[in-house]
Amino acid sequence: MLQQWSGGQAASGAAGGGWRKTAGGAKLPELFRRIRESGVRREQLVFLCIGTDRSSGDAFGPLTGTFLREAGFSLVVGTLDKPCDGDTWAGCLKELEAMLFAAAAGRAVVAVDACLGSAASLGLFLMRDGPLTPGASLRRGLPPVGDYSIGGIVCENRAHPYTALQTAPLGRVLPMARQVVQAALEVFPAEA
Repeated sequence: MLQQWSGGQAASGAAGGGWRKTAGGAKLPELFRRIRESGVRREQLVFLCIGTDRSSGDAFGPLTGTFLREAGFSLVVGTLDKPCDGDTWAGCLKELEAMLFAAAAGRAVVAVDACLGSAASLGLFLMRDGPLTPGASLRRGLPPVGDYSIGGIVCENRAHPYTALQTAPLGRVLPMARQVVQAALEVFPAEA
């Protein structure tokens, strides 16, 4: 799970400046257009979808990864079948490294993770040029990852973030995962 965000700013302070936006799913294509305009092609997109299939809220990443694979994106780490979570982190980084080598020059890693936010921000996305820090609100101590990042605000920030993620409604999380994939396909359509 991504760090806690408030009003579009990382609670722990994001490294560097750069573009960032907190918005609904209709604005997700903006991030993918930024990636395309930097010269990245579809076959150079590498997705790191962080989370577990054992928690409704934290399943945002693996659901997104599964839907990306189904949509034909081949460079995806983190799916429902093979989640990228705290227990599998080292193996996921090795898999990511192999994909980065295969994608060669010009590749871009898009990190996708669930995050917490205010009640007013539920269902919104935090998009930015730059990495995200997985597990920050749970104090996991994992390194920042990604050239670009998408955090899906799946539940409200509460005193016990782990419990909040466990009780996030799947009816919110599932459509959010689909919105990320739709935005990626809009900007990087499958080749006929």
